[in-house]
Amino acid sequence: MGLSHFSMVNAHPDTQTLACDSAGFLVDVLGKYLPHTKIYTKYEELLDTGNLDAVVIATPSRLHVPMVRAALERGIHVFCEKPFCLDWRDAEELADLAEAKRLVNQVGYHYRYVGAFRRMKEIVDSGALGEIRHVVAEAYGPVVLRARKQNWRTRKTEGGGCLYDYAAHPLNLLNWFFGQPEHVSGSAMVPIFSTETDDMVMSTLRFAGGAMAQLSVNWSDDSFRKMSTKIELIGTKGRVNADRQECQLYLREEHPALPGMHKGWNVQYTTELTRDPWFYLRGEEYSAQIADFVEAVRDGKSRAAENDFRSAAITDRTLDMILEDASGVRIADPVREPVADKPAKRNWLFRTRT
Repeated sequence: MGLSHFSMVNAHPDTQTLACDSAGFLVDVLGKYLPHTKIYTKYEELLDTGNLDAVVIATPSRLHVPMVRAALERGIHVFCEKPFCLDWRDAEELADLAEAKRLVNQVGYHYRYVGAFRRMKEIVDSGALGEIRHVVAEAYGPVVLRARKQNWRTRKTEGGGCLYDYAAHPLNLLNWFFGQPEHVSGSAMVPIFSTETDDMVMSTLRFAGGAMAQLSVNWSDDSFRKMSTKIELIGTKGRVNADRQECQLYLREEHPALPGMHKGWNVQYTTELTRDPWFYLRGEEYSAQIADFVEAVRDGKSRAAENDFRSAAITDRTLDMILEDASGVRIADPVREPVADKPAKRNWLFRTRT
């Protein structure tokens, strides 16, 4: 994701891009093909000498808190990859700091920029489904398919496992639709190949208004070529299903808030629900979120259109609720390792072009 973000930011007409990474191979490659791009190997040095307007942080999750705080304290706008923080209290603290300094802040929950999920949000807000009672949220993919040497993703204190890396995506969408859950129950975090963390997560969440959500996530499922996320909502007046490709809406009766949608099934595809991106890499949703962030910085706004730190903190708190329920123990303070001596990885930064 660091390379992807670098490519998108570097292509944006309103930015001049600097880079920071500790991996020798990446530094060598960037130096060879982008000889005019200044490349740092220590993020503190870049923050202090790079004359930055904004920073994009795409590092292992454990490094987010010190890096985000360091940037905010220097008055630098921050885009941070998800999951935001492994402790929701850190997320709240960083949201407070960003808001106090009126700095643009955003977290990379790119599904909020997928046309089908944005349409689902509009349908939920319209009230056309009546009272939403039953929700199914799923995410499957082939990330961990065999027992192997641990990496940062599969270390609980580094990346948080399947819960934080995979389940965070559908949960962030549910938070977007319904807010923070009131109660979590029946949670299970199951290892399949990993020895230190979970590969499969299941949970039941209850939201204000009565919606009950069944969460099912598995990053050790090789029946999927890549990550696949799907949300299904069933209400008293209809139902809606959405994934990366399409939004399927069933209405028992037409609703004035959804002109053009008739009684029965209606299908809209992401291609017709999405504006053409200014630059296409990985998917239009990635380009759209980076454009929102860059333009918010350029235009002097205090926040981006979606996914600010405050909303990401709600997802971090939801993840913690599942973790507590699955373990049966109230987690007062997760184990933390020192970070000062850890090198930055895939940490891309830029300044706006004036």
